Amino acid sequence: MSIPRYAVIGHPVAHSLSPRIHAAFGRQLSIALDYSAIDTAAEEFDMTLGAFAASGGVGANVTLPHKQRAARACATLSERARRAGAVNTLTLRGGEWHGDNTDGAGLVRDLTGRHGLDLRARRTLLIGAGGAARGVAPALLDAGIGDLYIVNRTSERADALADALGQPGRVHPRYLADLKQFGEFDLVINATSATRTDGLPDLPMSLVGARTAAVDLSYGEVAIPFLAWARAAGAHDAIGGLGMLVEQAAESFALWHGVRPDTDPVYAHLVEHRASLVTAD
Repeated sequence: MSIPRYAVIGHPVAHSLSPRIHAAFGRQLSIALDYSAIDTAAEEFDMTLGAFAASGGVGANVTLPHKQRAARACATLSERARRAGAVNTLTLRGGEWHGDNTDGAGLVRDLTGRHGLDLRARRTLLIGAGGAARGVAPALLDAGIGDLYIVNRTSERADALADALGQPGRVHPRYLADLKQFGEFDLVINATSATRTDGLPDLPMSLVGARTAAVDLSYGEVAIPFLAWARAAGAHDAIGGLGMLVEQAAESFALWHGVRPDTDPVYAHLVEHRASLVTAD
């Protein structure tokens, strides 16, 4: 009997810790699996996904920049993937792909469980409106945050995400250039990939108060500029995305294998080796 094939698909993706994380989960639960990283450009995503299925692939995680394209490639979507308009977990069912999104559940579980944050009624700023932001926004609203402000370099994407979330009295798209007018937030989340290329947006320190938790959905070197800004601004908490990565991976693992692994030992092992972490899923 062949070992089921799984993968993380992105561009770039060689840095990804997902193969290491899923291998650790498999060892923990004595589940044999083959999990690899597949790098593919945006225009080749559908062809790559088809080739992966033809070679025995039964499940995949999807990372930058393919999460919204993955949603369009699916025959069916879970409710949370439909709300997000983005997919980070694919499962082959009857020869067709089913899409889900575990990013939001992973983030909330990390912030509330591992870091002990009470998210209820927190005035929240979400920086970015791409696949990562779309994955976490619905779960944050469900977790009880207060008003959600969304800013993005391209304001049309912020408007589109706000419209998709469908809570006009609670979700507010705004211009990135107007950040200095916003006042303090209880929760600031960086969901951009800007630090990969042209640097972190110019963020005023007035966004941060004594209670503020600042969270970067990236991990490793990519998260350093935002977390450094947060600490310099006096944020109460400055949290990288490693914990979220492990938790969303555990949610995907449970969807594929029917059992949720213990994330704490895997997270602890990765923290011990955090000097070798490079970038973000």
